[in-house]
Order: sequence, then C-alpha cells, then structure tokens
Amino acid sequence: MNRTDRLYALVEDLRAIAPRRRSASELARRFEVSVRTIERDIAALQESGVPIYSEPGRAGGYAIDKNVSLPPLNFTPAEAVAIALALSRAGDQPFGRQARSALRKVVAAMPGREGELARELARRVRVVSPPPPPEGEARPLGAEGVSRAIEEALLRRRVLRLDYADAKGALTSREVEPGVFLGGRGGFWYLVGWCRLRDDVRVFRLDRIVSAAVLAERCPERPIEGFATGVPEAVMQGTLLD
Repeated sequence: MNRTDRLYALVEDLRAIAPRRRSASELARRFEVSVRTIERDIAALQESGVPIYSEPGRAGGYAIDKNVSLPPLNFTPAEAVAIALALSRAGDQPFGRQARSALRKVVAAMPGREGELARELARRVRVVSPPPPPEGEARPLGAEGVSRAIEEALLRRRVLRLDYADAKGALTSREVEPGVFLGGRGGFWYLVGWCRLRDDVRVFRLDRIVSAAVLAERCPERPIEGFATGVPEAVMQGTLLD
C-alpha cells in the first residue's frame, strides 16, 4: 500500500470505530508499518486539517471527530480536474493558499488508481493567464458534445475524429490524437493534438470544431512535451492554428 492509500485508509479506519480509539501500535500492526510511520502519517493528516486527536495513557490512542469530518467523497478523475481548474484561478488572490490545500485533500482522498488518472489528465489540461475578454462577452466552446468528447478522449487516451472549419470556413474531417486541452488565451479553449491529416501537431479552436467523436483506437504514446512546447506562443501567433 502506498502512502496516499494508507492515509486515506487510516482516516476511514478511525472513522469506522469513532468515538473509540486505536493506539499507534494497533494501527502499525493493521497497516504493517512501524509505529514511527503511523505517528508521521497522523501528524501529516492533522496538519492538513483532518480532525484527529490523541488521548494519552494505557487506554489512549487516536480518534477522529466524526461530527466535523466529511464522509468519503468519490470524485471521478474528470471531476477532480474540474475542481483543479476552478481552484487554479485563485492564484495569489485571497484564499489562494487554502484553495491549493483543498485540492491536495481532494486528490489524497481518491483511491490509488483514480488519483493516478486524475493526475495524468491534469497534466494534459493547461490554462494560460491572458487578460479576460470584455465583460459580458462569452467565448463559445464549440458544438454540443465537443468538449465532453475531448475530455473522454484525453482520459481514455483515444483517437478523435473531428469535423473542423478553419479560419476561412473550409471544412475538413480528420483524425486527431489529443495531447493537451488548453484554455485561457483570449477567452477561447483549444485542443492541441497530432493531426493525421497534416502529419504534425496542430492547435484546434473549440468553437470551430463542428463535431467530435471518440474512436475505439487507442492513441500511440507521444511525450506530452511534444504537444506543450511553445503552445501559448503558437496560439497567440496562429502559426499552428488550423
């Protein structure tokens, strides 16, 4: 069991027996680690705000206050990334530090495989920080279902079939290996991917994608750095924007 899974399991174990307590030695035996490791884990949970308290003495141990703790929250990887995107806008604003702490708790509470998927998906969603569009001016995200198809393709690592209209309105159908979901530049969202029609990396503006379908074919492995290098500049200058 890795540390993230153990921290989650520790909280759930203490929650299940609350208000009773477990000693550090009992927890060490249950999780097959040293007492010192349990003490470090408990300290880390307390520092992150989990309401665990200790009682000294022979009958003492660790307990959790169920009245001020949340039940398990089962976020999907896509939901976790959505939270990350929302919290990323906090930046250096008031409560920015608390927003980052909240995000760490969400990811730490996810089961091992789900947490790994969330972290991988998060690597493929980028937000740059341009001036916001004029007040009241909304930027379209493309045809219905386009954004959801891109999210699914990124999560499952599947090839997309796009019908795409370029800046002049010319429509093409192409297969694309999605790499990065990019948001923020000029208020628009973009998909950066390997275009099989052009045999190169291309940037697709979402409001120009007429339709998007997720194919059964799995994407070949391509380093994410190949998609991300220079992307903000490419979007700004239009050099790779089909």
